Amino acid sequence: MKFLKQPLCLLIAISMLCMNCNGGVKAVHKKLKHPLNIILLIGDGMGLAQISAASHYAAGGLCLDLFTIIGLIKTSSGDDYITDSAAGATAYSSGVHTYNGAIGVGMDSLPVRTILEMAKAQELSTGLIATCSITHATPASFFAHQKSRSLDADIANDIYNQNIDVVIGGGKPYFNLEKLKQLGYHVATGNDIDWNAVYPQYFYFYNDSIHLPKWKDGRADFLVKATQTAIRTLNKNKKGFFLMVEGSQIDWGGHNNDFEYTVQETLDFDKAVRVAYEFAKKDGNTLVLVTADHETGGLALNEGSLKTHTIKPAYTTGHHTGVMVPIYAYGPGAENFGGTMENIKVFEHMAGLLNLKSIQH
Repeated sequence: MKFLKQPLCLLIAISMLCMNCNGGVKAVHKKLKHPLNIILLIGDGMGLAQISAASHYAAGGLCLDLFTIIGLIKTSSGDDYITDSAAGATAYSSGVHTYNGAIGVGMDSLPVRTILEMAKAQELSTGLIATCSITHATPASFFAHQKSRSLDADIANDIYNQNIDVVIGGGKPYFNLEKLKQLGYHVATGNDIDWNAVYPQYFYFYNDSIHLPKWKDGRADFLVKATQTAIRTLNKNKKGFFLMVEGSQIDWGGHNNDFEYTVQETLDFDKAVRVAYEFAKKDGNTLVLVTADHETGGLALNEGSLKTHTIKPAYTTGHHTGVMVPIYAYGPGAENFGGTMENIKVFEHMAGLLNLKSIQH
């Protein structure tokens, strides 16, 4: 009997240990909770150097500092080591590697189904926000299917069949406002906006121009208010929602090798990240993902001073680079986004976590 007691005691101890871990033996094998909502924020052209620089100038730190699940994404397109925004966004929107310039189509130029379309088909609400024209490469890749990113009029025409609930950004000259109203949208431009109002479907143009101004030229807290308004509107749907928010002009600062422009736009983008993060923290059923389609400018931070609070930057190019970009994740399912992955995996994880049908891979 003495011989049997030791194994028995050991078995009991192991069982008790398992019971105390994660709430019971079954919890050891418990599946990750699936989110009801996903908010994908894309800082176009935002690499680690851009984030590091913004963190240096952010009073109180960045909201990105609060994320504990961080991964790295390989950004190549289907036909080039260096991706453009169209192919990069199509990888995120559809899980398909395609050629540079492609908007929601594969290497054969045929349409591929996007996560926004899949979400809408399963009665989730959907939204798009950008600090550029809605027909620009990144937002367009979530709703349009065109062989070239330069076809703005054709890209705009694709939106009329998508039934997107909230669209906020630029590009007014490309759209038929009367047609949007006939489709049930509340359409507003400029000062006509009421950020506190909630409409069933909402289309807001910043102004009559194609693109929005730089943050320093008067855009102010547009991106924050747009994100707040979209979340408040989309969250009315108890079945859930998918929202894409783009900080578009981080990329333009990189192309211009304009360090101040880059930092200001990254700081502005992080404020929108905070809106999403705070909502998700309170909501408990929302996954927030923050990433970039690629890095722009080959930004390096060669010197800096803690005393004078300055950085001496350098750029290697006026174009995109092939370095991996980070992805930050918070909320149910965030664990899927740690480690290193291909950009198409972001789509696959998002679609899987939302239980969307007709996943293309």
